[in-house]
Amino acid sequence: MEYTVQKLARLAGVSPRTLRYYDEIGLLKPARINSSGYRIYGGKEVDRLQQILFYRELGVNLDEIRIILDSTSFNKARALRKHRFRLLAKKKQIELLIANVEKTIAMTEGRITMSDKEKFEGFKQKIIDDNELKYGKEIREKYGDDAVDRSNQKIKQMTEKQYTAVEKLSNEVNNAIKIAFENGDPSAELAQKACELHRQWLLYFWDEYSKEAHMALVQGYVDDERFTAYYDKIAPGCTAFLRDAMRIYTGIKA
Repeated sequence: MEYTVQKLARLAGVSPRTLRYYDEIGLLKPARINSSGYRIYGGKEVDRLQQILFYRELGVNLDEIRIILDSTSFNKARALRKHRFRLLAKKKQIELLIANVEKTIAMTEGRITMSDKEKFEGFKQKIIDDNELKYGKEIREKYGDDAVDRSNQKIKQMTEKQYTAVEKLSNEVNNAIKIAFENGDPSAELAQKACELHRQWLLYFWDEYSKEAHMALVQGYVDDERFTAYYDKIAPGCTAFLRDAMRIYTGIKA
């Protein structure tokens, strides 16, 4: 069966503009252009769109999706199995978040009581669940399950005093980055202090530290638009500035 842009958009639940954009960037080309100038899509293109939407749901950016789908080693059946595994993991995380919210609602309405310790434990679990839902796929592929599980365990073992300290430190890091950025020199003492505070903040979550891993993380902030958006809220350009300062702090240029 063949589809025009409008019909395929309705079928897939995306906008016609999205399909046109995918064509423009070479991610999803139509099978042909008919005599009236309309894009026409066939079964092959429908299958590719399904894969694109799967990867988008998992948070993969469009450039990476194109590389994956255009790879000569791409295997549709294997990809679908991976999709299923990741979606089941995502489902589990959502169910945990829902349970946590329902318990908090019940406490708020007076139907149950929670000790301060229970509230705190639930909050720490929510942090872990949120991180897994948003970034679990990427960080587990990049750092491995063991490293991520150790980091999660470290969060679970935090005392209230430690959690308060890390929250305070997080604000100090962002403020230091802002002041250093306004100064404009990534090699200056202000910028290097910001990098040191960032290292101290990381140690609350990492069970071991290396300059190489630190530099790779901050480079990832620049490469990932979600993290860039977070740090650029401090001031536009802050993410790249932190990366440049971190190159000096770690002595690693890559």
